[in-house]
Amino acid sequence: EVQLVESGGGSVQAGGSLRLSCAASGFTRAKYAIAWFRQAPGKKRDGVSSITHDGLKDYSDSAKGRFTISRDNAKNAVYLQMNSLQPEDTAVYYCAANPYNLGVFDDQVYDFWGQGTQVTVSS
Repeated sequence: EVQLVESGGGSVQAGGSLRLSCAASGFTRAKYAIAWFRQAPGKKRDGVSSITHDGLKDYSDSAKGRFTISRDNAKNAVYLQMNSLQPEDTAVYYCAANPYNLGVFDDQVYDFWGQGTQVTVSS
């Protein structure tokens, strides 16, 4: 059974930084793509960043230049370094995995989801 566990969320002031971690276990296939999504209250879930098993990265327009995704395949871990955080980044952040190794932002592609971690940015 695939399990994803996020950590690293918290409360910061605008301009601050946070590093989210996603610890994965139970993968039965060799290659998975992992993405970070976020959902603010009353809004739909949006893709933030993705990374394939081979390290191909993608970012949403709002994340480009501020967020950096990385992964350590030996540890089955993915990280999201978030800098220059703004109040509009406030949301629950989820990591998700798909066994097709597709680094896309279509949440229907992702079969496995973590429980989410709250990020709150105050002005």
